[in-house]
Amino acid sequence: MAGGIWTSQNKVLPGVYINVKSQGSISPNIGERGVVAIAEPLSWGPTNVVQEIIPGEDLTPYIGYDVTRPQALFLREMMKGSDTTAGPTKILLYRPKGTSGAKAAATIGGLTVTALYEGVRGNDITIIVREQVDADGVYDVSTVIDGSVADEQSVSDLSKLTANAWVTFSGTGTTITETAGTALSEGADPTVASSDYATFLTAIEPYQFDVLIYDGTDSTTIQAIASFVKRISENVGQKCQAVMAGDSAANCNSEFVIAVKNGVVLDDGTTLSAQQTTWWVGGAEAGAVYYQSLTYARYPNSVQANPKLTEAQTQDAVTKGFLCFIDTFDTVKVCTDINSLTTVTVDKGQEFSKNRVMRVLMQFCNDVYKQFSLYYIGKVDNNEIGRNLLKGWIVGYLNEMQANNGIQNFSEEDVTVSAGNSVDSVVIDVALQPVDSIEKIYMTVTVSVNTETE
Repeated sequence: MAGGIWTSQNKVLPGVYINVKSQGSISPNIGERGVVAIAEPLSWGPTNVVQEIIPGEDLTPYIGYDVTRPQALFLREMMKGSDTTAGPTKILLYRPKGTSGAKAAATIGGLTVTALYEGVRGNDITIIVREQVDADGVYDVSTVIDGSVADEQSVSDLSKLTANAWVTFSGTGTTITETAGTALSEGADPTVASSDYATFLTAIEPYQFDVLIYDGTDSTTIQAIASFVKRISENVGQKCQAVMAGDSAANCNSEFVIAVKNGVVLDDGTTLSAQQTTWWVGGAEAGAVYYQSLTYARYPNSVQANPKLTEAQTQDAVTKGFLCFIDTFDTVKVCTDINSLTTVTVDKGQEFSKNRVMRVLMQFCNDVYKQFSLYYIGKVDNNEIGRNLLKGWIVGYLNEMQANNGIQNFSEEDVTVSAGNSVDSVVIDVALQPVDSIEKIYMTVTVSVNTETE
């Protein structure tokens, strides 16, 4: 008896032809957030390369310093999260190339040692060369950083030395000069200009990220980044926001730009400017999921806002589109989780200035773009059955979002999928009502005096 699968009912031989397939539905699971990107001038590491860092990893291979060092402060702040939300799940780190950078180097007899990367970190490297006691002509060449041996090789010919994570070697011959410790020198950090950030934007565009941080003050760069996140959010299909500081950021007047007003003082005495607190804001905004708000979220390990704002100053800042820090009950908190959008229109109401609302919209748009690109475009027929598959996925997705209090008052009728003007197009209309957090509590207390008349 014949068997197998069938496409149309055209079999000749008697038999049982069975197709096994899914009902056609794709799981409407909501995607993850938490990716933050930053271009940071550094003293170590590859330039013009996007490095992916998972919080908790050893930072030394990426920036040349471990997590406890002052040079890692920006990453520590980014990874903190808040008292109510998580920090980022991934950091995309880019070191600008800049100009006038130099690699530290040292010459020891016929051996030249050069730091792997440009920057002052290379000046912390020391090379020790010692002949082995029990092996004439064999030398141990040690690369030492911060007092610890990072690499050691035993050679009798300089040409046999191989590069390690810190230095490269050049030299030949069996005449090897001993040294109890020769430090590399003349390493210099590159000077980074606004053009380097333009190169960064080109490099980061192919990556998926939720928040981009700029911790500088250059108004030209701020405008370029604002235009960049707006463009890729509206034209490329990747919804994201930028976190920057100062008046130039607030003047962007955009739901895609979060403008930080002031800084904080940490409990170890470290004072962070508004530009430096973009590290924490960017990480916390990326880590917050679509049903969470950073309004009144606590900045961990901070003891006061810097500068402190009066109530009038705070109100003025919020009106101008600033996210600012306030002191409340011996803690430092975000006043209200807003972006820089201040101009309200018919198509873009006040709710677009709330970052929790924006997270709902960005999550939905990013997930729809991904799912439809992977599973529907070019794979599903443009007929009633195919369009119902699209609608079914959207409805299932939004039901899950509603169950998690991301949206409210949603029903299946809020989604329509109809044929477009061309044979290969569809038009989808979705009505959403995002949930925001309670921020204003108005209370009336009526006091009565009960006097009994005898």
